[in-house]
Amino acid sequence: MVHVYNCHPFASQQIVPTEQEPGLVCCGGGALFVVSAGGCKIEAFQLGEDGCPLICRFATMGTVQSILHSEIGDYLVTIEEKNNAPYLRAYTNWRYQAAEKTRVGVRLLGHFLRGSSMRGAPKEQMEIIEIPLFERPLCVACCGVTGDLLVGCPKSLVLFSLKRQALNDKLSILDFERCLIIHLPGLSPQQVAICAGYIALQTELEVLVVKLERLPGAAFTQKSADKKPQDHSLVPQDMITGAEHDNETEVRREGLAGHRDQDDFFIFPKHQELLGDRAKDCGVKVSLEWTGMESEAGGNLIITYILYRRFAPDFFQDCSVEETRLHSLQFHPVFTSNQEVCVEGGRVVEPTCLFCFFSLPKTGYLYSVRGGVQMVSAYQYPEKAQQAVLTDLFLHIITKNALQCFSVRCAAVAARAEDPYIDTTMKACPPITMELCALRIQLFIGLKALCHYQHHIVLLTTADVETREDTERTARRVIEYKDHKTLRGIFLAVGLEPSTTPALERFLAHSFLNRKSHFTKPQNPSEMGHGWNLYVVNTVPPLQLYNEMVEYSKTYEETNPLSQSCLHLLSEAHLLLRATLLDPRVGNPVERRQTTGQNLAQALGYNTTRIADRQELQQAFQESCAQLGDCFSRFDKRDCHLALPYYKMSGLSLTEVISRNRGLSNSLCGYGKGFLFFLKHSLYEETLELLTEETANEVLDIFGVAEPSQLPHVIASPSMARASPDCGLAHLERLESIGAPSVPLTLSKASLALRMADLQLYRQHMGQHTEMLQVYGFIEEAKLLLHGRGDAVVPTLLARHLRDNQDGLLVAAMVALHENDKVKLDEADLFFQELCGDVSGPQGGPQLLVDFWEALLMASSQEAVIQELLFRLTTVYIDRVTRRDGRGFKPLKSADDLINWCSHYGVLHPWVSILTPAHVNIITEDLHKLQSLLCGPTLDASSILPLLEQLPDGDNAGLSVHVLCATKLGHYESSIERLLDRCPQAIIPYANHELQNNNMALWWQKLFPELCERTRATQGENTILLAALKETLVVVAMELNPLEFLDLLPDDGTVHFFLPHLLECSQRNLMM
Repeated sequence: MVHVYNCHPFASQQIVPTEQEPGLVCCGGGALFVVSAGGCKIEAFQLGEDGCPLICRFATMGTVQSILHSEIGDYLVTIEEKNNAPYLRAYTNWRYQAAEKTRVGVRLLGHFLRGSSMRGAPKEQMEIIEIPLFERPLCVACCGVTGDLLVGCPKSLVLFSLKRQALNDKLSILDFERCLIIHLPGLSPQQVAICAGYIALQTELEVLVVKLERLPGAAFTQKSADKKPQDHSLVPQDMITGAEHDNETEVRREGLAGHRDQDDFFIFPKHQELLGDRAKDCGVKVSLEWTGMESEAGGNLIITYILYRRFAPDFFQDCSVEETRLHSLQFHPVFTSNQEVCVEGGRVVEPTCLFCFFSLPKTGYLYSVRGGVQMVSAYQYPEKAQQAVLTDLFLHIITKNALQCFSVRCAAVAARAEDPYIDTTMKACPPITMELCALRIQLFIGLKALCHYQHHIVLLTTADVETREDTERTARRVIEYKDHKTLRGIFLAVGLEPSTTPALERFLAHSFLNRKSHFTKPQNPSEMGHGWNLYVVNTVPPLQLYNEMVEYSKTYEETNPLSQSCLHLLSEAHLLLRATLLDPRVGNPVERRQTTGQNLAQALGYNTTRIADRQELQQAFQESCAQLGDCFSRFDKRDCHLALPYYKMSGLSLTEVISRNRGLSNSLCGYGKGFLFFLKHSLYEETLELLTEETANEVLDIFGVAEPSQLPHVIASPSMARASPDCGLAHLERLESIGAPSVPLTLSKASLALRMADLQLYRQHMGQHTEMLQVYGFIEEAKLLLHGRGDAVVPTLLARHLRDNQDGLLVAAMVALHENDKVKLDEADLFFQELCGDVSGPQGGPQLLVDFWEALLMASSQEAVIQELLFRLTTVYIDRVTRRDGRGFKPLKSADDLINWCSHYGVLHPWVSILTPAHVNIITEDLHKLQSLLCGPTLDASSILPLLEQLPDGDNAGLSVHVLCATKLGHYESSIERLLDRCPQAIIPYANHELQNNNMALWWQKLFPELCERTRATQGENTILLAALKETLVVVAMELNPLEFLDLLPDDGTVHFFLPHLLECSQRNLMM
């Protein structure tokens, strides 16, 4: 369905002052090029000025059959005919013809004048470049990104790359290099298009879109071209001979032109659409022949099929066979504002989106072909279209007597390609599939040609009397009527009533039954009628048209606030602004890649279109978002959720949105679901806006009527901090009276009681549920404890009260919130630091934060969180032990509690208890927790080595930690030496616990020699060392045989001390 709105996209029109009847027209570079009816003269007019003044005029070398302008390079390319021979020519530096008697140079492609005439200062002259071809040129196209030239020939496409050749230090000129031939057996293109590596060709009933892609790696060589055709050849052998391709051409011609059976009817191929990978099955064999320099090939080129579409004449009504043909093939690139601007000599910027458009007489098709192919829109014309052009904002078509303007969906596609947040709760955009609209039908007499440049539409009209073609068409219709009547009589004679059979009715309705209808060659301009005009129609600025569409939408809104037409028109206006803002030229005077010709144009005063004020457009865009938000806020259907992203993009505050929707509360429909959806999500999200008491109470009244079950969550929102506690408590009491009480509801009532300073009422509500159920309630509504996210976490009044009275409940609730992904670890840290900000603590944070870490370590199963918590707790413990700083806080969990309930804390080794006996002291408690972590299985000792540098080992507390860490890292020998030096009474418990299994040999390899040496040094007077030596001898005698034991004994005359142990070792050995 196409919506029709009586808006005015056309601002004004003016007549171009041409001296002779125009034959062909084209636009580009701010100029309008008019080929006279005789075809041998081109006039250039300035589009951006009143009256379209003449820039220059120059003669061509032949009769121009086709003309095209390229923005990149600012050159004209023509297909000309002279003496029945076709020529392809390019006209560069044509702006120099503005000066009278300017020289004109003519040369072949790739040939330059390097003689004395080119020395010295550069010559200001227009150049005509002859481009030789093996086949007759049928059509041409220029790439809007690179300036490359594509030429369509009867059996192939020839690609010429645009180059700038430097002749000397002061002069460089444009030139072309033939780099690629695309062989198309069986296809004869009538129109071609090229853009950013994509190539499209169109025949009468077929469209093929392919992409040229370069494979990195092996460069093209002649050897690779000599391989078997079916393997890797770029030019198959049968293409060289041409025999098989001629056969394929004939087969395709017969297939597409129809087969004549014995009953004298035509059978046409069926309609077909192949997208993406399926397009390679279209039956069109495309082959490549690289003709450029091998060093520049850079890799093998491959063809990727993008789109194939074939139409059947009998598929469309109201069109005869000869009228059912395609036209207006074009690529339309869209560049967005987030792309870098190319400068001359830099890399080419790829377009964000690329669209392909082509049209039949009654239907136009728009496809997006970059990043996946899809049909965007199908346009149904009210009458037969002769030509169409696609722009960023509109699709313009001309019929015989009207210029029509349709909306396009390019901006919707480009917005989604540029911004990944489109179609989320953050941002929105009207859908690509939204129904199209026609904005205006402007009447003209005898429209013949159409072209455009920026906001200028150029129309060629010819007021004709009845031509020979019209006479033949009238006669043909008479014949078709007779055929129709004859066939109907035949069906009736055999007993068939066509009116009762839909298939027979459709069969008789086809206008192609008369096979003898012949095609009439289009007339030359000189053969046409008696009057002509060349108009330049200027479109209105997008902002002005947007304002008109908004005013237009109010007529629908006044009639019905829920009108779909109002929403559709506002969506069209929104896309209009979005397309304008996506244009990188809006608000940025830097254009894309320029060439010398364009710089010359600016130097001569040919300025580009005035750039709109981006700030004003952005303001209108936000207004448009607000209007769409208003529309969706009224709806109760599926799309009502779009009110949220549109209101967010509008920049309106929550108070302003409530005010805009306040008037609906008195209507019959009340507040719409879209507004309630927005309001609910805005309150649940962490916003910085604080509602006034009046507005907050109004929100309570809204939810009290619309969604009472959401009241506990609404009251907990930080935006509702100023709401009246009495009003909120009244709503909650009413909610509790009509349903079963829930834990969040009770906690909300307790929170309001605190705000009212009614502690008795607070205790009454808090006493209704156990602490475990209250933890579940906090999980369901975390905003009862904290507001904000990220770096802006703020504890609530309830959280501060729990800190002073129920700190265990508070810690348990925060652990539950973290484990249920309601709060992150860093946010919990900020919460407790803010909560306990009035209490100075150690480097790791206040005691309540340490309690939270310990509790979370007991509950968490995430390895990353566990390692982070272990590091943080170790940091705190070491800091407190080093500073002797407990600050008088009693922890929620003692070291024994953590050892019993948490697997990451280990039981203290016996030798550790000898080093640091337990005392009732907070510092000793932190020390025991640190020792327990080092005795546990989880802590990685290497991760805390830098922290141990601040902990001295001058006392037994520090010594125990250092020895535990060294032992955990496997440094047993250094640990033995430290203990013998500082606390020898702990050496035997240490050895009994640590020197086991694989470390048993250290008893006699390290401990025994150390004890012998230290005992000898004290002359046996150190009873602790002497006792440790005896204990060591007992173990050694148990583990070694007599000979090994004997080898360990010192030779200092003290053998009598070791004889009892040697005897015991021998006796044990004899008993084994």
